[in-house]
Amino acid sequence: MLFERRVLIAMCVLIFANQLGFGAMVPSLPLYAETFGVSATAIGMAIAVYGLARFVTALPSGLISDKWGRRPALAIGGLLSALGNFWSVYAEAYPEFLIARFVAGAGAGMVVTTGSVVLADITTKERRGRMIAIYQGSFIFAVGVGPLPGGVLAQTYGLLAPFWFCAVASLVAGSVALFAVGETRHLAQAKHASGKTLPPLYEQIRLLWTNIGFMLVSGIGLINALTRTGGLFNIVPIIGSFKVGLDYYEIGVGLGVGSILGLLAVYPAGMAVDRWGRKAVIVPATLVTGASFVVFAVADTFFWFATANALWGIASSIGGSAPAAYAADSAPPGMNASAMSLFRMLGDIGYVVGPILLGLIVDMQGADAALFLSTFLLITIGAAFARFAPETYRRQ
Repeated sequence: MLFERRVLIAMCVLIFANQLGFGAMVPSLPLYAETFGVSATAIGMAIAVYGLARFVTALPSGLISDKWGRRPALAIGGLLSALGNFWSVYAEAYPEFLIARFVAGAGAGMVVTTGSVVLADITTKERRGRMIAIYQGSFIFAVGVGPLPGGVLAQTYGLLAPFWFCAVASLVAGSVALFAVGETRHLAQAKHASGKTLPPLYEQIRLLWTNIGFMLVSGIGLINALTRTGGLFNIVPIIGSFKVGLDYYEIGVGLGVGSILGLLAVYPAGMAVDRWGRKAVIVPATLVTGASFVVFAVADTFFWFATANALWGIASSIGGSAPAAYAADSAPPGMNASAMSLFRMLGDIGYVVGPILLGLIVDMQGADAALFLSTFLLITIGAAFARFAPETYRRQ
């Protein structure tokens, strides 16, 4: 138990550093991409290519963490992410900038995917919700509060300053992986029946693919990622800047408000996941997240902009740990790496599709239509999960 707690603390520090850097770029990334003179659809590609890299590296990250160990996979991810962000600073043309974002996304994908594997290794069903809630709280809070220093840096030193900040944060995350995170691969191996060999990867994927609950919770992750990157990270900063008339600092403050409030709710939500089950948290959190995009669509002052962020931040923070806990519950013994990497890979489809799809809708129908579509998708997948997904754990 002591070892698991130490690993959890180290992983919280690592993911906080990694995602703080990512969050710092949220206010400025679409605005910087716009300086290349491209359309809203092309701006969405700057975010989508980041998700594409995460999608491409998800399964390889699981393989690397199984073959070489969790720590090397985390450290490699931090180094790649730093390299991609440094490259973004010096990109001279938009295609080169997209390549740099791909490299940064590949590194971030390795960190996020392997982090999920580590959490599956060190938790059991009885306390998985609370432990993942602490980790997810660090993750979501860092992403959400990151726009605050990111907005200040962009306002003071220019739109490239957040990329420097993110690169340094990625190096910090890689250092934490090397020197503070204990190796957990042996814990997953111990859960597998002794004397039995794990089936090949394609057979593990087939077993997971036929699990209706696993596929639906992966759908939850996909739609959350689609609306987060396509809506919150791509459209919302532009709405704040051009529709509401906020400066970079105010956009950063608005985006950070929800994360601060969500942090206060994350551990009670983890307790609820372990007490009342995963579905009791996943379904309402998904529906409320959908409602937050309606508020974004009607926001015309800083107050309503901040209110929408608060609603989104609390709902996404509460629902952040439950899908990952549900996916980990669904992993057959010894298959944590394949289950969590597949869960992340399917979720990362949203990072690829969301910015391009919603950016295209913005170009054709306007930002409000894209936000209303986000609401529809979240409510639809939430209702489907409520109807068809079985509960994986409820305390007796």
